[in-house]
Amino acid sequence: MSQATTQAPVSAPHESSNRVKLGWSNRILARPEVGAAVAAVLIFIFFLVVAPSFRSPDALFTVLYQASTIGIVAVAVGLLMIGGEFDLSAGVIVTSAGLFNALFSYYLGINLIVGAVVSLVFCLFVGFVNGYLVMRTGIPSFLITLGSFFILQGVNLGVTKLVTGAVASPNISQMDGYDLMHTIFAGSFRIGGITIWNSVIYWLLLVALAAWVLQRTRIGNWIYAVGGNDASARAVGVPVMRVKIGLFITVSFLGWFVGMHTLYRFNTLQAGNGVGNEFLYIIAAVVGGTLLTGGFGNAIGVAIGAFIFGMTSLGIVYAGWDPNWFRAFLGVMLVLAVLVNLYVKKLSTTRKVG
Repeated sequence: MSQATTQAPVSAPHESSNRVKLGWSNRILARPEVGAAVAAVLIFIFFLVVAPSFRSPDALFTVLYQASTIGIVAVAVGLLMIGGEFDLSAGVIVTSAGLFNALFSYYLGINLIVGAVVSLVFCLFVGFVNGYLVMRTGIPSFLITLGSFFILQGVNLGVTKLVTGAVASPNISQMDGYDLMHTIFAGSFRIGGITIWNSVIYWLLLVALAAWVLQRTRIGNWIYAVGGNDASARAVGVPVMRVKIGLFITVSFLGWFVGMHTLYRFNTLQAGNGVGNEFLYIIAAVVGGTLLTGGFGNAIGVAIGAFIFGMTSLGIVYAGWDPNWFRAFLGVMLVLAVLVNLYVKKLSTTRKVG
């Protein structure tokens, strides 16, 4: 009896400590971005091994730039998916924004800054219409935005061909307002011989802002609520219609932003660009832990998903492989990333405490 009573005080604190540790580990594993982070580390190590040129600091910032061109719009798409909706027009509206700015300003002789503002109004209107139709008609956002996708794609090609006689916008590098717009949207600076594009800074700031909104604000709670169950959210006073329309408008706004970057980076745009990018945005969000059913995910995970795209697309080039294998290799990496994400999530929910 005396031996049993002396051992009890020793074992009890040990068991309590284990419960605390396991509780913290489960909380970490349950975070949406954990699976993507594990996949990103594995892919990063893989390319460090097979591609020596991938190891330089300049290569890392090139990867970050590539990721930012996907990640900026993917932030908004991720928020929209957490809110329970999709936007299949997110890829082509990037091209629509740039073409609108270029054609409107060039053929009417208007300053590019004014043209960019008018282009922004157009994109915001598209986002509003997408959201309004989804909420008013009850038609799934997949179908509404698929219609928007085809409309914008056709207008991009048809109007550009009608106005220019070709399928590309004119070169705008000599027009009024170009220098300022180029500096803002497509500028870069060098630190220690490394080129850092403004788009990378914008991307990181947007990720931080989105993460703060989701985790620290009432709007973030609303987004999770409408994605989980919009009927229940409406019952407790969440303005479901305003939240979802706002999310669609956010996608269009960041699509416009990347459209401005693309136009002022290359000075001209091909009218057929952007088709297919909507799937890259969605997959970046899914790889980052966002559920297709809505109500779960975060901005950091979406950013990691975009970073995986950047590593994969450029890692193949640095490794000296045939770029034609990019899609196949990308698909393998994405499947592995999703499997790791699902495995880690399953581990976090099945592991017993104590």
